[in-house]
Amino acid sequence: MIKTVIFDMDGVIVDTEPVHHFAYNQHFKELQIEVSPELYASFTGNSTKNIYEKLKELYQLEDEVLHLVETKRNLFNDAFDAKEDLYLLDGVAALIKELHEKGMQLVLASSSARVTIERIFNRFKLHQYFSHIVSGEDFPRSKPHPAIFEEAARLSQTPVENCIVIEDSTNGIKAANAAGIYCVAYVSVNSKLQDLSLADRVIHHFDELNFEVIRKMGR
Repeated sequence: MIKTVIFDMDGVIVDTEPVHHFAYNQHFKELQIEVSPELYASFTGNSTKNIYEKLKELYQLEDEVLHLVETKRNLFNDAFDAKEDLYLLDGVAALIKELHEKGMQLVLASSSARVTIERIFNRFKLHQYFSHIVSGEDFPRSKPHPAIFEEAARLSQTPVENCIVIEDSTNGIKAANAAGIYCVAYVSVNSKLQDLSLADRVIHHFDELNFEVIRKMGR
């Protein structure tokens, strides 16, 4: 029986991918580098730090990784604050509220930086529903490494067989599998070129899930 639901954030709870895409591409222009759609898609689910470590190596960038991360983060924050038409994904708020009201523990495990998570959680008043927040910036390796989900399960004090993960990226699904956690893949309109084949279940809308459906999931 499932007792804890571990949510990814970008592309699962809130559709920030267009904002991230805008910020990254603004920065790529400043850096005078061209990043293909395929390479960009492969970064989905990675932390910003890990992305810039790869870009620094690929393009021989002179700036330090931390400076690159800070520049992109500032571009994101400006775009995020200016974007008024930013909403939780359709159906996810109702699911979160139902699960919380019926006693399911909710944990966030996002590759985003903690300051970005806080910005989103404050904007949409999500803190009240989640017992723990785990940020990818706290780990040396990003998804598909399982560390972030292993830590989320540890904090929840729930055995992995009593947890599920809701993800939208290839890297996130691989990480859930590596952690031994049942994975529900959400087909997110803005997460392009993602392979969901390793997921235990694929959904196209959050109305496909509710407390009773989730409670009975598992391998």
